[in-house]
Amino acid sequence: MHASAAPLLACALTLVALPRGAEARENAPRAPAQPPETTTYVTRPGDSLYGIAARYLHNPADWKKLASLNHVSAPQRLWPGTTLRVPVALLRQDDLSAKVIAANGPVQHAFRAGPLLPLAVGSTLVEGDRVQTGHDGFATLELADGSHIALPPDTAVDLATLRQTALTGATDRIIDLHRGEVTSEVTHATKKDDRFQIRSPSVVAGVRGTQFRVSYDGGKGATAVEVLDGAVGVDAGSPARNGYGAHLQPPAAGTPLTASEQLVAAHYGNLTLAGQPAGAPVTLLDAPELQHPSKVQDDDAVVFDIAPAEGASAYRVQIGRDAGLLDMIRDKRSADPRVSFADLPDGTWFVRISAIDARGLEGMPASYAFERRRAALGVSAGSIEGSRDFAFRWFIDRNAQNTRFRFVLGTTSDLRAPLIDRTDITAGEAVVRDLPKGVYYWTVIAEQFDNGHYYQKASPVQSFRLDW
Repeated sequence: MHASAAPLLACALTLVALPRGAEARENAPRAPAQPPETTTYVTRPGDSLYGIAARYLHNPADWKKLASLNHVSAPQRLWPGTTLRVPVALLRQDDLSAKVIAANGPVQHAFRAGPLLPLAVGSTLVEGDRVQTGHDGFATLELADGSHIALPPDTAVDLATLRQTALTGATDRIIDLHRGEVTSEVTHATKKDDRFQIRSPSVVAGVRGTQFRVSYDGGKGATAVEVLDGAVGVDAGSPARNGYGAHLQPPAAGTPLTASEQLVAAHYGNLTLAGQPAGAPVTLLDAPELQHPSKVQDDDAVVFDIAPAEGASAYRVQIGRDAGLLDMIRDKRSADPRVSFADLPDGTWFVRISAIDARGLEGMPASYAFERRRAALGVSAGSIEGSRDFAFRWFIDRNAQNTRFRFVLGTTSDLRAPLIDRTDITAGEAVVRDLPKGVYYWTVIAEQFDNGHYYQKASPVQSFRLDW
């Protein structure tokens, strides 16, 4: 008997050793289970539970759950106009895709862990695809609802989720940003459960329709969110808790925020460090002004002069083929408000400029159209041997019908009171005789009519001295 009593004693000790809290929880009344979230379906002639389950449910065999929930005893025949409750968790999720509408420079993509391949305009991307832009690479993706995702240089993203729920039509789109920047123009949500998120390792930015930028600096572990239109919910807690977070949308008016959340409205931005609460919203800098916006860019380099903006520590200038800059080809940041680009072909282009504050937050943008029409005007001058004549010569490398030249000569660099101002010269030369000693200044202006437009190209003001 002694040997058989030992196990009983051990069992009794185990029972006695239960913590009071655990015992209290065992005896406490259980909270009632929350009913599953449901949507409704109104039956039509010829409907059956089997057919409804096959059309809308992930598992067609779940028709039995529909029958139980709705107390349907005859699943093969349903009276038209009957309202059925359908658990959202049972609904099928269909794959969505993204179309590549612009790709310039080095841009690559891969499906999950597959090899990286060049990305071409017109390609279709799906959930699980990765996209990377090189140092001079740009890409823009268009989603099924017309939303756009623009990727500037040195950016890497994953299309983590691209799905649409059957029956409800709610969409779920999640972009994981590993480095660089994503500029999003999101079509306003039409379903209450629509979700669009940009997730970095330090924040989740969720919207229901807006225009905003999210950039992640892995070296600093910092994520910047800048809202141009609408509002963005920024949660710094979700990535740490759930490895890139849960559902997040801008909260409804009056809804309290948690310690990790911030609601960032239009014309505001915030900066969040990894492991820290979401940064407080700060006002973004206003869009700076472009000086001489109507100037024809006819020099070797395309140059933009930005009016210095108060509070700006740098400026960003981007060039694209369209007014929305979805098809972008250039992107440069500069501490100098004078920003230049080389090797831009002739044509009509669009430039977008913005100012960057001391925190690194980029402000509101301003866009302008400009014309690129390169025209080189070469000039030279010298005395004619054996005479007191002085010859001025020039040429323009862009041919156009009805090209005329204007020659201006004076004794001051501003040429406000010219000694000679000759117009309608068709040849590439002018000769001036019997100039007295002194210092002179001159320029040539080419005037062209091309495709119904009038253009001027002036040479830099030149100077020379006569000592005879």
